[in-house]
Amino acid sequence: MAVDREYVETLVIGGGQAGLAMGYQLSRRDLTYKIIDANLRVGDAWRNRWDSLRLFTPNRLNRLPGMPFPGYHWGFASKNEWADYLESYARKFGLEVETGIRVERLTREGDHFVATSGDRRFEADNVVVAMSSWQRPRLPDCASELDPGIVQFHVAEYKNPGQLQEGSVLVVGAGNSGAEVAIEVARTHEVLLSGPSTGAIPFRPESVVARVLMPFIGRIIFHRVLTLSTPIGRKVRSKMISTGEPLIRVKPKDLAAAGVERVARVTGVENGSPQLEDGRTVDVTNVVWCTGFVLKSPFTSAG
Repeated sequence: MAVDREYVETLVIGGGQAGLAMGYQLSRRDLTYKIIDANLRVGDAWRNRWDSLRLFTPNRLNRLPGMPFPGYHWGFASKNEWADYLESYARKFGLEVETGIRVERLTREGDHFVATSGDRRFEADNVVVAMSSWQRPRLPDCASELDPGIVQFHVAEYKNPGQLQEGSVLVVGAGNSGAEVAIEVARTHEVLLSGPSTGAIPFRPESVVARVLMPFIGRIIFHRVLTLSTPIGRKVRSKMISTGEPLIRVKPKDLAAAGVERVARVTGVENGSPQLEDGRTVDVTNVVWCTGFVLKSPFTSAG
């Protein structure tokens, strides 16, 4: 099989916000580069998420270098609005982006790097991996033991409640994704939310209080106090890793008002049904796994 070889000074793997910002900076310095992305369209990593997803940060903070985000600066963009912004950003600055290229292997050969994708071979002096490693859905081993009649999928596949069959829904994972999905699904189904509480920030991100406090929290608390270089920062971040980040948009009282029942975490499957840590077995017809993603590179590397 013939191999299509291409040389570029700097290869950027990933065409999301990090990759596009890198391309912008490289182009300003007249350095040759190429951005490649596995998706068919710039922004698809966001478009492919659930329909009602919105960003947690206000529009005034959602910008890449050289181009502000359009719209009301205290508004919260939908995932499609953010995806369209990324696409228009690449178009405005004429960034060198090629989509539909999934890197399978990255190696070093002598004084340069080689990235391969099918019969394509990209050779570069520099490589920037501008993509998230948290891409592979994490499912517990017991998921395969659920009764075949139960509709189940990971939140990465969830779009809207129309995917669910009639009956109750168990949402596994009580972090931000699980809470938002539970609130949405509760409009049409009985919902059980499995997992310990991760707490919640004491204000709503769209409130006047948030407008005052968020800049302080972001610039001072997280960037200066709660860093890995301070004892309290290491302690807080370690706790967040083990227990989960606090809820941002959905509050515990919102879940209660929506009729969402909080239940213990899932520990296994008994006779085809999810079994909880307290020994209870729940009879549900749908399961949505909001159980995070695996930290693993989607391509192999060597050298």
